[in-house]
Amino acid sequence: MEISARNQLRETVQRLTLGTVMAEVVIKVGENEIVAAVTRASVESLGIKEGDNVVAVIKATEVMVGRP
Repeated sequence: MEISARNQLRETVQRLTLGTVMAEVVIKVGENEIVAAVTRASVESLGIKEGDNVVAVIKATEVMVGRP
């Protein structure tokens, strides 16, 4: 897969929750998680399952920074 986005994380699907229209895909990145809300149709057409290796592509116009 070749795309212009530079923020790509190759990781594993930790948890997948399917709703009627949407799906929540939780990807484990080190000790952290990235949660993506995508359509259920996308999950099904890509055949994504828990334990699958995937690429999380982060394309954002804004990044918020907080302090613990």
